[in-house]
Amino acid sequence: MNLNHFYLVGINYKKTDASTRGLFAIDDQDNANLLNDARTVGIHQIFVLSTCNRTEVYAIADCAQSIMELLAQHTAGDLETLQGKCYVKNAKEAVQHLFEVGAGLDSQILGDYEIIGQLKNAFRIAKEQQTIDAFLERLFNTTLQASKSIKNNTELSSGTISVSFAAIQYILANIDHAMSKNFLLIGTGKIGVNTCKNILDYIHPKNLWVMNRTDEKAQILSTQINVQFKPYKQLTETVNEADVVIVATNSKEFIINETDLLGDKKRHFIDMSIPNNIDPSVVYVPNQHLVNVDDLSKINDITLSIRKAQVPIALEIIAEHSAEFYDWHQLRKYAPVLKSLKENLSAIHEQAFPENNVKPELVTKIVNKVASSIRTNNHPTCFYMQAVQEFIAQPIFN
Repeated sequence: MNLNHFYLVGINYKKTDASTRGLFAIDDQDNANLLNDARTVGIHQIFVLSTCNRTEVYAIADCAQSIMELLAQHTAGDLETLQGKCYVKNAKEAVQHLFEVGAGLDSQILGDYEIIGQLKNAFRIAKEQQTIDAFLERLFNTTLQASKSIKNNTELSSGTISVSFAAIQYILANIDHAMSKNFLLIGTGKIGVNTCKNILDYIHPKNLWVMNRTDEKAQILSTQINVQFKPYKQLTETVNEADVVIVATNSKEFIINETDLLGDKKRHFIDMSIPNNIDPSVVYVPNQHLVNVDDLSKINDITLSIRKAQVPIALEIIAEHSAEFYDWHQLRKYAPVLKSLKENLSAIHEQAFPENNVKPELVTKIVNKVASSIRTNNHPTCFYMQAVQEFIAQPIFN
């Protein structure tokens, strides 16, 4: 595969606000549909990463335009908006970007390690749709290895900076006597669960109610962490009873609207969803306060300065792993040559000594030497003949 056919088309928090990103957010089912339709436009190797901070499509294609059109067709956004806001990266630039995303270097909150789980989910969907080839598989695995090495050998992900913890910091800084309040958390995905646990650990509220559009998931979580379950059909009633409402769902439309609110009781709404799941117009009701993921990303603690100091080290680790990936990619195009060499060396030994078994360690040694020479010089043909001559010159043939 020619590396120049590897493209990334993305939209993220750097150029767009939460509402615009929401137009191009994509859930798991839409993701699968997009991958399936990609084949109709000649794109067979592709995966899509969609989080609250980004939607990115990585694909092997003839051009970026076909990828943009595919993304626009499967989201609420239009092609013109996407073309004006997206970024396109190609070949090594696209590879480097994926490494930095996997390491948390490109996250809205530096070092946010939650991205790894989101990457794994994106790759799982693509594998289920059979849109992953050897190139993407190797790139993905090398990205995970680099991310793991960075996590283990740097302090890039140290401390407690994440969107879910930023919500706790907001609560502690802006809500007096938070322990005496009624909390409602809607959404039992990873961010919702983490936020729920953080509320219990750091706030110890009077009441913490959990709710989900699928009641069964909320019931399971309520049992696991010993909080109260509220059925989704009681959404409006429970929202009005709550003092703090946190939404971390993946709905394509608002689940809380201005018209749902009764009276002007003081409430704090925290919308951790992309697209937004709380209608921004709730702030027009007296005493209602609303923050979203973009607001939360601005709330950092002292560990951020520590993380920034680790960036150069993380980039060095990425450089090591990307070099290994490029070595693999370079050798991959010579795989037929190396396979032929191995088969021919084995055949030479069998013809010379039909009564003895081939010595695999000798064949492997010669093939590995040729592979090393190809890495350095990029010319396999001359090394092929040299390898055959060197093999024949071994003492066993004399």
